[in-house]
Amino acid sequence: MIDEETRNRIIALIHQEVVPAIGCTEPICVALCTAKATEQLGTRPEKIEAFLSANILKNAMGVGIPGTGMIGLPIAIALGALIGKSEYQLEVLKDLTPELLAEGKRYVSENRIVISQKEGVCEKLYAEVTVTAAGRSETAIIAGGHTRFVESCVDVDNTATQSSDNAESSIQLNMRMVYDFATTASLNEIRFIEEARTYNMNAAREALKGNYGHNLGKTIDRPLSKGIFGNTIFSHIISRTASACDARMGGAMIPVMSNSGSGNQGICATNPVCVYAKENENTEEELIRALILSHLTAIYIKQSLGTLSALCGCVVASIGSSCGITYLMGGDFSRICASVKNMIANLTGMICDGAKPSCSLKITSGVSTALLSALLAMEGKCVSSEEGIVDDSVDKSIHNLTSIGADAMCKTDDMVLSIMTGKRC
Repeated sequence: MIDEETRNRIIALIHQEVVPAIGCTEPICVALCTAKATEQLGTRPEKIEAFLSANILKNAMGVGIPGTGMIGLPIAIALGALIGKSEYQLEVLKDLTPELLAEGKRYVSENRIVISQKEGVCEKLYAEVTVTAAGRSETAIIAGGHTRFVESCVDVDNTATQSSDNAESSIQLNMRMVYDFATTASLNEIRFIEEARTYNMNAAREALKGNYGHNLGKTIDRPLSKGIFGNTIFSHIISRTASACDARMGGAMIPVMSNSGSGNQGICATNPVCVYAKENENTEEELIRALILSHLTAIYIKQSLGTLSALCGCVVASIGSSCGITYLMGGDFSRICASVKNMIANLTGMICDGAKPSCSLKITSGVSTALLSALLAMEGKCVSSEEGIVDDSVDKSIHNLTSIGADAMCKTDDMVLSIMTGKRC
Protein backbone atom coordinates (compact mmCIF):
# COMPACT_ATOMS: atom_id res chain seq x y z
CA MET A 1 0.00 0.00 0.00
CA ILE A 2 1.31 3.46 -0.89
CA ASP A 3 1.58 5.84 2.06
CA GLU A 4 0.13 9.34 1.95
CA GLU A 5 3.45 11.18 1.53
CA THR A 6 4.44 9.00 -1.43
CA ARG A 7 1.00 9.39 -2.96
CA ASN A 8 1.20 13.18 -2.68
CA ARG A 9 4.64 13.19 -4.29
CA ILE A 10 3.38 11.10 -7.20
CA ILE A 11 0.42 13.44 -7.71
CA ALA A 12 2.76 16.45 -7.66
CA LEU A 13 5.02 14.69 -10.17
CA ILE A 14 2.13 14.09 -12.58
CA HIS A 15 1.02 17.72 -12.27
CA GLN A 16 4.61 18.77 -13.03
CA GLU A 17 5.05 16.54 -16.08
CA VAL A 18 1.55 16.54 -17.62
CA VAL A 19 0.90 20.15 -18.67
CA PRO A 20 -0.72 22.03 -21.58
CA ALA A 21 1.51 23.01 -24.52
CA ILE A 22 0.96 24.73 -27.85
CA GLY A 23 3.30 23.59 -30.60
CA CYS A 24 6.43 21.47 -30.53
CA THR A 25 8.02 21.94 -27.13
CA GLU A 26 11.62 22.44 -28.34
CA PRO A 27 11.10 25.65 -30.39
CA ILE A 28 8.50 26.73 -27.83
CA CYS A 29 11.10 26.22 -25.08
CA VAL A 30 13.45 28.56 -26.97
CA ALA A 31 10.61 31.06 -27.44
CA LEU A 32 9.95 30.88 -23.69
CA CYS A 33 13.63 31.48 -22.93
CA THR A 34 13.59 34.46 -25.32
CA ALA A 35 10.46 35.87 -23.67
CA LYS A 36 12.11 35.64 -20.24
CA ALA A 37 15.30 37.36 -21.40
CA THR A 38 13.24 40.09 -23.08
CA GLU A 39 11.21 40.66 -19.92
CA GLN A 40 14.47 41.08 -18.00
CA LEU A 41 15.69 43.56 -20.62
CA GLY A 42 12.46 45.54 -20.42
CA THR A 43 12.38 46.57 -24.06
CA ARG A 44 12.31 45.12 -27.55
CA PRO A 45 15.69 43.55 -28.37
CA GLU A 46 17.75 44.94 -31.22
CA LYS A 47 19.62 41.63 -31.46
CA ILE A 48 18.99 38.10 -30.20
CA GLU A 49 21.62 35.37 -29.85
CA ALA A 50 20.45 31.80 -29.15
CA PHE A 51 22.95 29.14 -28.07
CA LEU A 52 21.28 25.73 -28.14
CA SER A 53 22.10 22.10 -27.48
CA ALA A 54 22.27 19.74 -30.45
CA ASN A 55 19.04 18.00 -29.44
CA ILE A 56 17.14 21.28 -29.30
CA LEU A 57 18.45 22.18 -32.76
CA LYS A 58 17.51 18.74 -34.10
CA ASN A 59 13.95 18.90 -32.78
CA ALA A 60 13.30 22.46 -33.94
CA MET A 61 14.50 22.36 -37.54
CA GLY A 62 11.56 20.93 -39.42
CA VAL A 63 8.51 21.48 -37.25
CA GLY A 64 5.68 23.95 -37.79
CA ILE A 65 5.37 26.88 -35.39
CA PRO A 66 1.73 27.28 -34.25
CA GLY A 67 -0.35 29.83 -36.12
CA THR A 68 2.47 30.99 -38.39
CA GLY A 69 2.52 28.68 -41.40
CA MET A 70 6.31 28.65 -40.94
CA ILE A 71 8.83 26.14 -39.67
CA GLY A 72 11.93 26.40 -37.53
CA LEU A 73 13.46 28.53 -34.82
CA PRO A 74 13.75 32.09 -36.24
CA ILE A 75 10.03 32.87 -36.18
CA ALA A 76 9.62 31.17 -32.78
CA ILE A 77 12.42 33.29 -31.34
CA ALA A 78 11.11 36.50 -32.92
CA LEU A 79 7.62 35.93 -31.54
CA GLY A 80 9.04 35.00 -28.14
CA ALA A 81 10.66 38.44 -28.01
CA LEU A 82 7.73 40.38 -29.45
CA ILE A 83 4.66 38.80 -27.85
CA GLY A 84 5.86 36.02 -25.53
CA LYS A 85 4.89 35.95 -21.86
CA SER A 86 7.00 33.65 -19.69
CA GLU A 87 4.10 33.17 -17.27
CA TYR A 88 2.33 31.21 -20.04
CA GLN A 89 5.08 28.54 -19.89
CA LEU A 90 4.65 26.13 -22.85
CA GLU A 91 1.74 28.21 -24.15
CA VAL A 92 4.06 31.21 -24.45
CA LEU A 93 2.84 32.19 -27.94
CA LYS A 94 -0.90 31.84 -27.36
CA ASP A 95 -1.54 35.61 -27.80
CA LEU A 96 -0.49 35.46 -31.45
CA THR A 97 -2.60 37.47 -33.93
CA PRO A 98 -2.17 37.98 -37.71
CA GLU A 99 -0.88 41.50 -37.11
CA LEU A 100 1.70 40.30 -34.60
CA LEU A 101 2.74 37.50 -36.95
CA ALA A 102 3.43 40.06 -39.68
CA GLU A 103 5.55 41.98 -37.20
CA GLY A 104 7.43 38.82 -36.32
CA LYS A 105 8.13 38.06 -39.97
CA ARG A 106 9.55 41.57 -40.43
CA TYR A 107 11.79 41.06 -37.40
CA VAL A 108 13.15 37.83 -38.88
CA SER A 109 13.77 39.49 -42.25
CA GLU A 110 15.92 42.15 -40.55
CA ASN A 111 18.52 39.48 -39.64
CA ARG A 112 18.49 40.34 -35.96
CA ILE A 113 18.61 36.69 -34.83
CA VAL A 114 21.74 34.53 -34.58
CA ILE A 115 21.37 30.82 -33.77
CA SER A 116 24.27 28.50 -32.98
CA GLN A 117 25.10 25.30 -31.13
CA LYS A 118 26.27 25.67 -27.54
CA GLU A 119 29.62 23.97 -27.09
CA GLY A 120 30.86 22.33 -23.91
CA VAL A 121 27.47 21.62 -22.32
CA CYS A 122 26.54 17.97 -21.78
CA GLU A 123 22.87 18.65 -21.01
CA LYS A 124 20.76 17.53 -23.97
CA LEU A 125 18.06 20.11 -23.28
CA TYR A 126 19.79 23.49 -23.13
CA ALA A 127 18.71 26.91 -24.39
CA GLU A 128 20.64 30.10 -23.67
CA VAL A 129 19.27 33.34 -25.12
CA THR A 130 20.95 36.73 -24.90
CA VAL A 131 18.99 39.83 -25.94
CA THR A 132 20.58 43.22 -26.52
CA ALA A 133 19.25 46.77 -26.87
CA ALA A 134 20.82 50.21 -26.40
CA GLY A 135 24.11 48.71 -25.22
CA ARG A 136 22.45 46.55 -22.52
CA SER A 137 22.21 42.76 -22.55
CA GLU A 138 20.21 40.19 -20.58
CA THR A 139 20.47 36.41 -20.67
CA ALA A 140 18.05 33.63 -19.77
CA ILE A 141 18.91 29.93 -19.62
CA ILE A 142 16.67 26.87 -19.65
CA ALA A 143 18.26 23.49 -18.93
CA GLY A 144 17.16 19.99 -17.98
CA GLY A 145 13.46 20.67 -18.53
CA HIS A 146 11.47 22.70 -21.03
CA THR A 147 10.46 25.30 -18.43
CA ARG A 148 13.33 24.97 -15.96
CA PHE A 149 15.28 28.21 -15.72
CA VAL A 150 18.78 28.16 -14.20
CA GLU A 151 21.05 31.01 -13.17
CA SER A 152 24.08 30.23 -15.35
CA CYS A 153 25.53 27.58 -17.64
CA VAL A 154 27.87 26.55 -14.81
CA ASP A 155 24.82 25.40 -12.86
CA VAL A 156 23.43 23.12 -15.56
CA ASP A 157 24.88 19.84 -14.32
CA ASN A 158 24.36 20.72 -10.67
CA THR A 159 21.22 19.04 -9.37
CA ALA A 160 20.98 21.71 -6.68
CA THR A 161 19.88 24.15 -9.39
CA GLN A 162 16.62 22.34 -9.94
CA SER A 163 13.80 24.63 -8.96
CA SER A 164 12.36 24.36 -5.49
CA ASP A 165 8.98 23.72 -7.13
CA ASN A 166 10.27 20.27 -8.07
CA ALA A 167 11.34 19.28 -4.57
CA GLU A 168 7.94 18.03 -3.49
CA SER A 169 7.65 15.82 -6.57
CA SER A 170 11.14 14.30 -6.33
CA ILE A 171 10.47 10.57 -6.22
CA GLN A 172 12.02 7.60 -7.99
CA LEU A 173 9.32 5.40 -9.43
CA ASN A 174 9.20 1.71 -10.22
CA MET A 175 6.60 -0.29 -12.13
CA ARG A 176 4.96 -1.75 -9.03
CA MET A 177 4.58 1.73 -7.55
CA VAL A 178 3.11 3.03 -10.80
CA TYR A 179 0.55 0.21 -10.93
CA ASP A 180 -0.38 0.39 -7.25
CA PHE A 181 -0.91 4.14 -7.41
CA ALA A 182 -2.99 4.00 -10.58
CA THR A 183 -5.24 1.25 -9.28
CA THR A 184 -5.68 2.29 -5.63
CA ALA A 185 -5.53 6.11 -5.47
CA SER A 186 -8.76 7.86 -4.57
CA LEU A 187 -10.66 8.71 -7.73
CA ASN A 188 -11.05 12.34 -6.61
CA GLU A 189 -7.25 12.62 -6.31
CA ILE A 190 -6.61 11.56 -9.90
CA ARG A 191 -9.68 12.80 -11.75
CA PHE A 192 -7.63 15.75 -13.01
CA ILE A 193 -6.13 13.45 -15.67
CA GLU A 194 -9.43 13.79 -17.57
CA GLU A 195 -8.04 17.14 -18.75
CA ALA A 196 -5.61 15.16 -20.90
CA ARG A 197 -8.56 13.49 -22.62
CA THR A 198 -10.27 16.86 -23.14
CA TYR A 199 -7.20 18.50 -24.67
CA ASN A 200 -5.84 15.65 -26.78
CA MET A 201 -9.07 14.21 -28.14
CA ASN A 202 -10.13 17.76 -29.03
CA ALA A 203 -6.85 18.17 -30.93
CA ALA A 204 -7.75 15.07 -32.94
CA ARG A 205 -11.18 16.49 -33.78
CA GLU A 206 -9.83 19.92 -34.69
CA ALA A 207 -7.20 18.35 -36.95
CA LEU A 208 -9.93 17.00 -39.21
CA LYS A 209 -11.03 20.56 -40.02
CA GLY A 210 -7.77 21.38 -41.80
CA ASN A 211 -4.95 19.82 -43.78
CA TYR A 212 -1.97 19.41 -41.49
CA GLY A 213 1.32 17.65 -42.05
CA HIS A 214 0.89 14.46 -44.06
CA ASN A 215 -2.80 14.10 -43.16
CA LEU A 216 -2.13 10.60 -41.86
CA GLY A 217 -5.08 10.65 -39.48
CA LYS A 218 -7.48 11.71 -42.22
CA THR A 219 -5.99 9.21 -44.65
CA ILE A 220 -6.73 6.31 -42.29
CA ASP A 221 -10.37 7.45 -42.18
CA ARG A 222 -10.79 7.38 -45.97
CA PRO A 223 -12.61 4.58 -47.86
CA LEU A 224 -9.45 2.99 -49.28
CA SER A 225 -7.93 2.74 -45.83
CA LYS A 226 -11.13 1.29 -44.39
CA GLY A 227 -10.89 -1.40 -47.04
CA ILE A 228 -7.45 -2.26 -45.68
CA PHE A 229 -7.79 -1.67 -41.92
CA GLY A 230 -11.55 -1.98 -41.60
CA ASN A 231 -13.84 0.20 -39.52
CA THR A 232 -12.30 -1.13 -36.32
CA ILE A 233 -11.10 -0.11 -32.88
CA PHE A 234 -7.58 -0.48 -34.27
CA SER A 235 -8.14 1.95 -37.15
CA HIS A 236 -9.99 4.41 -34.91
CA ILE A 237 -7.14 4.44 -32.38
CA ILE A 238 -4.52 5.05 -35.07
CA SER A 239 -6.61 7.74 -36.76
CA ARG A 240 -7.40 9.74 -33.60
CA THR A 241 -3.81 9.57 -32.40
CA ALA A 242 -2.22 10.42 -35.75
CA SER A 243 -4.67 13.27 -36.37
CA ALA A 244 -3.70 15.07 -33.17
CA CYS A 245 -0.03 14.67 -34.07
CA ASP A 246 -0.64 15.87 -37.65
CA ALA A 247 -2.14 19.10 -36.32
CA ARG A 248 0.49 19.69 -33.68
CA MET A 249 3.48 19.04 -35.97
CA GLY A 250 1.80 20.96 -38.78
CA GLY A 251 1.68 24.19 -36.77
CA ALA A 252 -1.97 24.31 -35.71
CA MET A 253 -2.76 26.69 -32.85
CA ILE A 254 -4.22 23.81 -30.83
CA PRO A 255 -3.16 23.13 -27.24
CA VAL A 256 -2.42 19.56 -26.21
CA MET A 257 -1.63 17.98 -22.85
CA SER A 258 2.04 17.05 -22.92
CA ASN A 259 3.92 14.38 -21.01
CA SER A 260 7.50 14.84 -19.81
CA GLY A 261 7.95 17.89 -22.00
CA SER A 262 6.54 16.38 -25.20
CA GLY A 263 3.15 17.01 -26.74
CA ASN A 264 3.46 13.95 -28.97
CA GLN A 265 4.17 11.80 -25.93
CA GLY A 266 1.12 13.28 -24.23
CA ILE A 267 -1.04 12.50 -27.27
CA CYS A 268 0.36 8.98 -27.57
CA ALA A 269 -0.22 8.27 -23.86
CA THR A 270 -3.80 9.60 -24.03
CA ASN A 271 -5.69 9.06 -27.27
CA PRO A 272 -5.21 5.30 -27.74
CA VAL A 273 -6.44 4.71 -24.18
CA CYS A 274 -9.45 7.02 -24.60
CA VAL A 275 -10.56 5.52 -27.91
CA TYR A 276 -10.20 1.96 -26.62
CA ALA A 277 -12.12 2.76 -23.43
CA LYS A 278 -14.98 4.35 -25.36
CA GLU A 279 -15.35 1.52 -27.85
CA ASN A 280 -14.85 -1.19 -25.24
CA GLU A 281 -17.47 0.52 -23.05
CA ASN A 282 -15.20 0.77 -20.02
CA THR A 283 -16.41 2.80 -17.06
CA GLU A 284 -15.31 6.35 -16.33
CA GLU A 285 -13.27 5.11 -13.36
CA GLU A 286 -11.51 2.50 -15.49
CA LEU A 287 -10.61 5.16 -18.05
CA ILE A 288 -9.25 7.54 -15.41
CA ARG A 289 -7.10 4.81 -13.86
CA ALA A 290 -5.90 3.65 -17.28
CA LEU A 291 -4.87 7.21 -18.20
CA ILE A 292 -2.97 7.60 -14.93
CA LEU A 293 -1.27 4.25 -15.55
CA SER A 294 -0.33 5.26 -19.10
CA HIS A 295 1.00 8.72 -18.26
CA LEU A 296 2.80 7.65 -15.10
CA THR A 297 4.49 4.75 -16.90
CA ALA A 298 5.81 7.20 -19.49
CA ILE A 299 7.03 9.53 -16.73
CA TYR A 300 8.76 6.61 -15.00
CA ILE A 301 10.61 5.59 -18.17
CA LYS A 302 11.66 9.19 -18.87
CA GLN A 303 13.20 9.42 -15.40
CA SER A 304 16.13 7.29 -16.59
CA LEU A 305 15.96 8.09 -20.31
CA GLY A 306 16.10 11.87 -19.92
CA THR A 307 13.91 14.62 -21.34
CA LEU A 308 15.57 14.43 -24.77
CA SER A 309 17.42 11.46 -26.23
CA ALA A 310 18.26 9.63 -29.44
CA LEU A 311 15.35 7.26 -28.77
CA CYS A 312 12.02 8.37 -30.24
CA GLY A 313 9.62 9.46 -27.50
CA CYS A 314 6.76 7.55 -29.11
CA VAL A 315 8.43 4.35 -27.86
CA VAL A 316 8.08 5.57 -24.29
CA ALA A 317 4.54 6.88 -24.61
CA SER A 318 3.38 3.81 -26.52
CA ILE A 319 4.61 1.61 -23.68
CA GLY A 320 2.41 3.71 -21.41
CA SER A 321 -0.63 3.39 -23.65
CA SER A 322 -0.06 -0.37 -23.97
CA CYS A 323 -0.19 -0.61 -20.17
CA GLY A 324 -3.39 1.46 -20.08
CA ILE A 325 -5.05 -0.64 -22.77
CA THR A 326 -3.99 -3.87 -21.07
CA TYR A 327 -5.61 -2.61 -17.88
CA LEU A 328 -8.81 -1.77 -19.79
CA MET A 329 -8.78 -5.30 -21.19
CA GLY A 330 -8.87 -6.58 -17.62
CA GLY A 331 -5.15 -7.21 -17.23
CA ASP A 332 -3.53 -7.44 -13.81
CA PHE A 333 -0.01 -6.38 -12.83
CA SER A 334 1.64 -9.43 -14.39
CA ARG A 335 -0.18 -8.89 -17.71
CA ILE A 336 0.78 -5.20 -17.70
CA CYS A 337 4.44 -6.11 -17.09
CA ALA A 338 4.18 -8.54 -19.99
CA SER A 339 2.91 -5.78 -22.27
CA VAL A 340 5.90 -3.60 -21.27
CA LYS A 341 8.35 -6.39 -22.11
CA ASN A 342 6.61 -7.10 -25.40
CA MET A 343 6.94 -3.42 -26.31
CA ILE A 344 10.62 -3.29 -25.41
CA ALA A 345 11.29 -6.40 -27.50
CA ASN A 346 9.90 -4.66 -30.58
CA LEU A 347 10.49 -0.90 -30.71
CA THR A 348 13.95 -0.54 -29.14
CA GLY A 349 16.21 1.48 -31.40
CA MET A 350 13.64 3.69 -33.15
CA ILE A 351 15.62 6.89 -33.61
CA CYS A 352 14.48 10.43 -33.03
CA ASP A 353 15.42 12.44 -36.11
CA GLY A 354 13.79 15.65 -34.98
CA ALA A 355 10.26 16.93 -34.55
CA LYS A 356 8.42 17.14 -37.87
CA PRO A 357 5.14 16.24 -39.61
CA SER A 358 6.24 12.65 -40.21
CA CYS A 359 6.30 12.05 -36.45
CA SER A 360 2.71 10.88 -36.95
CA LEU A 361 4.10 7.85 -38.83
CA LYS A 362 6.29 6.90 -35.89
CA ILE A 363 3.43 7.41 -33.47
CA THR A 364 1.31 5.08 -35.59
CA SER A 365 4.03 2.43 -35.43
CA GLY A 366 4.21 2.82 -31.67
CA VAL A 367 0.46 2.65 -31.13
CA SER A 368 0.11 -0.38 -33.42
CA THR A 369 2.74 -2.17 -31.36
CA ALA A 370 1.00 -1.08 -28.15
CA LEU A 371 -2.15 -2.89 -29.22
CA LEU A 372 -0.26 -6.00 -30.33
CA SER A 373 1.68 -6.08 -27.06
CA ALA A 374 -1.48 -5.74 -24.98
CA LEU A 375 -3.23 -8.52 -26.90
CA LEU A 376 -0.24 -10.83 -26.51
CA ALA A 377 -0.06 -10.06 -22.80
CA MET A 378 -3.75 -10.88 -22.33
CA GLU A 379 -3.11 -14.21 -24.08
CA GLY A 380 -0.44 -14.92 -21.48
CA LYS A 381 2.37 -14.41 -23.99
CA CYS A 382 5.46 -12.48 -22.93
CA VAL A 383 8.89 -12.13 -24.51
CA SER A 384 11.29 -14.05 -22.26
CA SER A 385 14.59 -13.02 -20.72
CA GLU A 386 16.33 -15.32 -23.20
CA GLU A 387 15.35 -12.95 -26.00
CA GLY A 388 17.27 -9.76 -26.67
CA ILE A 389 17.40 -7.03 -24.01
CA VAL A 390 14.32 -8.19 -22.10
CA ASP A 391 14.99 -9.26 -18.49
CA ASP A 392 12.90 -11.23 -16.01
CA SER A 393 12.44 -7.98 -14.06
CA VAL A 394 10.22 -5.43 -15.77
CA ASP A 395 12.18 -2.59 -14.16
CA LYS A 396 15.47 -4.03 -15.38
CA SER A 397 13.97 -4.37 -18.88
CA ILE A 398 13.03 -0.69 -18.79
CA HIS A 399 16.51 0.24 -17.58
CA ASN A 400 18.03 -1.76 -20.44
CA LEU A 401 15.89 0.19 -22.89
CA THR A 402 16.76 3.59 -21.43
CA SER A 403 20.46 2.75 -21.19
CA ILE A 404 20.49 2.16 -24.93
CA GLY A 405 18.49 5.33 -25.61
CA ALA A 406 20.39 7.61 -23.24
CA ASP A 407 23.94 6.27 -23.60
CA ALA A 408 24.58 3.78 -26.38
CA MET A 409 22.75 5.81 -29.04
CA CYS A 410 24.69 9.04 -28.46
CA LYS A 411 26.81 8.52 -31.59
CA THR A 412 23.60 7.87 -33.50
CA ASP A 413 22.29 11.20 -32.25
CA ASP A 414 25.43 12.97 -33.49
CA MET A 415 25.15 11.31 -36.89
CA VAL A 416 21.45 12.20 -37.21
CA LEU A 417 22.18 15.86 -36.48
CA SER A 418 25.10 15.84 -38.93
CA ILE A 419 22.87 14.45 -41.67
CA MET A 420 20.09 16.94 -40.92
CA THR A 421 22.37 20.00 -40.84
CA GLY A 422 24.28 18.77 -43.89
CA LYS A 423 21.10 18.88 -45.96
CA ARG A 424 20.79 22.59 -45.18
CA CYS A 425 24.28 23.56 -46.24
